[in-house]
Amino acid sequence: MAGHSIGDNATATTMAADHRVRAGVDMDGTFFDPVPAGGLGGRPFLLLGTTSYHHPGGEDDGWTRLDDWKRWLTVTDSGHFTFTDVPALAGQLGMVDPEAPLSGERSMRITRDYVAAFFDLHLRGTPQPLLDGPTPDNPEVGFQQP
Repeated sequence: MAGHSIGDNATATTMAADHRVRAGVDMDGTFFDPVPAGGLGGRPFLLLGTTSYHHPGGEDDGWTRLDDWKRWLTVTDSGHFTFTDVPALAGQLGMVDPEAPLSGERSMRITRDYVAAFFDLHLRGTPQPLLDGPTPDNPEVGFQQP
C-alpha cells in the first residue's frame, strides 16, 4: 500500500491493523497515528519525502518503531506535491513552483523508480540495487540515517 500526505497515515494505520498489507510507502506524509510500539509486524516500509520537512530529529518519530526493512529517502528541491502528478501537469502548462524547482519530469521519474523498486523488491522478490544507497543518476535522492 502506498499513500501521499494524509494517505501515508492511512498506509501505516492500515498496516498496523491488517496483516494482509505486506509493504508500505509514505510519500511526504507523517505518522499522525502513532506506529504501534511493536512496529508493523516485520513488514517493510519506505519513507520518500521533502528535505525541508522530513529529516532526522523531525516529526517522523514513527520511524524508530518500524521494525524491519526500512529506508528514509529525501529529495532535494522537492515540495509536498512532488510525489503526485501536479508537477508534471504544471510543467506542461509552463508553471514552476519556485519553492520546489525539481522538474515535473524528474519528480515523476524519481517517484516511479523508487516506489516501483520498493514494491518489486518486497512483493516480487526482485533485487533492487537502487534501494541500496545513493546513485550518480539520482543526485537529488538522499538516504537518511536517523
